[in-house]
Amino acid sequence: MLTFTFVRPQPIRRAAVAGSWYPGRPETLAREIDAYIARVVDIVDGDVVGVIAPHAGLVYSGPVAAHAYRQLAGRTYDVIVLVGPSHYVGFEGVSVVPRGTFETPLGDVAISADDADALMAASPLVRDLPSAHVREHSLEMQLPFLQRVLPGTPILPLVMGHQTRSTIQALGDALADVLASRRALLVASSDLSHYHDAQHAARLDQVVVDAVARFDPEAVERALTKFPDHACGGGPIVSLMRAARDLGAADARVMCYADSGDVSGDKGAVVGYMAAVLGTFAAVR
Repeated sequence: MLTFTFVRPQPIRRAAVAGSWYPGRPETLAREIDAYIARVVDIVDGDVVGVIAPHAGLVYSGPVAAHAYRQLAGRTYDVIVLVGPSHYVGFEGVSVVPRGTFETPLGDVAISADDADALMAASPLVRDLPSAHVREHSLEMQLPFLQRVLPGTPILPLVMGHQTRSTIQALGDALADVLASRRALLVASSDLSHYHDAQHAARLDQVVVDAVARFDPEAVERALTKFPDHACGGGPIVSLMRAARDLGAADARVMCYADSGDVSGDKGAVVGYMAAVLGTFAAVR
């Protein structure tokens, strides 16, 4: 007698901005990502626990993001934790996609269901809210870089809703708790100030750049409380800096800062971009 076991298909989060924010053809996308990474000269020497990278259209933020992702080449991790801001859906807490895959033109990226379950058990603020991920680009823009430098590594995709102090601190604490025995990479997705002239943007952005370089998440949080326009993903930055510190990171390096006007030529209304790495470093060579 034949018996059949029903296997529930794993959900796929479809790419939302492929073909618009970045190339939809895999060979074109891989070539562009690889070219950005190949141009990076400065390499940190030491253990990388986290990176901060921007999430605008690839032609604008890709050259900056590459300075963070170049640092990951040749390394291995059990899981990559991605935290970005919610641009389209307002909600309290943090939304996780707990299982399945994320799609890009370079293939599907598996979600670490065990880590998702552990994080939801560790904090009631982390929950499955699919609507927060459907259109969201802040995580998707990181995936092609990760697929090129850390292929096959599963992800834990998180989108932060209202960036309240309680949510920021709770997520940082929960991540540090859940990942204590894991070799995890933390990725905070954030652009900096939006649509100021380049000189004004540079002054605003320098506050965050300096605080990150000092590895001072409390200073980043104070700056954002005073003026939220410093960064769209400031909450994710603070949460992951706190978690990285608890997981053993002692140093931070800001590898690159630029703005959208460096590509467009329009310095009258720019978006700021920063690439940074967190870990324990000997030097930059």
